[in-house]
Amino acid sequence: MADLFADRLAEAVLTKASPVVVGLDPDPARLPTEVLKGPSSGDPRADTAQAIRAFNEAVIEQIAPYACAVKPQIAYYEACGVPGIQAFEDTIQMAHDAGLLVISDIKRGDIGSTAKAYAAAHLLAPVSGDAITVNPYLGTDSIQPFLEACHTTGSGLFALVRTSNPSASEIQDLCVDGKPVHDHVAELVARWGEGLRGSCGYSSVGAVVGATAPAELAKLRALLPQTWFLIPGVGAQGGAAADVAPAFDSQGLGAVVNSSRGILYAFGDPSTENWRSPIANAARQLRDELADVRNKGPSLTTNRP
Repeated sequence: MADLFADRLAEAVLTKASPVVVGLDPDPARLPTEVLKGPSSGDPRADTAQAIRAFNEAVIEQIAPYACAVKPQIAYYEACGVPGIQAFEDTIQMAHDAGLLVISDIKRGDIGSTAKAYAAAHLLAPVSGDAITVNPYLGTDSIQPFLEACHTTGSGLFALVRTSNPSASEIQDLCVDGKPVHDHVAELVARWGEGLRGSCGYSSVGAVVGATAPAELAKLRALLPQTWFLIPGVGAQGGAAADVAPAFDSQGLGAVVNSSRGILYAFGDPSTENWRSPIANAARQLRDELADVRNKGPSLTTNRP
């Protein structure tokens, strides 16, 4: 088995002194006018995909000093058809060339041969992310093909546990046998990750836990002391850097924090000529805010052996 994602993520966070993940969610309506002015091919979807690729290339260049990883959300690329999928793969390659890890945000959740095909597409293909997001709400047989791929390639998973969207509580906070559904899912995540624990003390099977539910985040950290957290919801969704403090250990490890719109569109008006530097500034600012949080003292002791 290749080097575990858990250890590569720990190395990236320590090397960059940053747990920042930048979500690459390129909304064509918000892209800079400059990148939309490229030559037309006559195919609107191909033109949009090319604009996305150009935008992502610039974003990666600006955020590479301040982030440990990027998280391209595949829906924005699938909307452009085949050219969009090519832009998705190109984005993965550009990020790797820039020394960034890639978490492919695909949120797949199916069973049997379908899950196996998803694993082949996103973890075993020649151009693949270092980790993917998965929806675990179909149970263990929906996750097993992804786990097998992780054992083969050293890649990682982030399973949805307690997400940041407003209606997450409708299902994830329902009580079953005296505890919320997300606690039951957390127990499964811990079990799935037992065979993929790295020398850093964390498993390559991580959990998505939103910053907009800080009480649940703190509780889930106690339940999952050896699980990497991918934390969305900081910035445009309302979460603050201080909300994620319980997620970190004494080494500043244990969690990576995603911001998408707050960094990608920090320039505001798409017609502005100076759109690159605000992106870099926003990534640097989040890194610095999280450094203050991580340096104030951990809620947990380190998980290093």
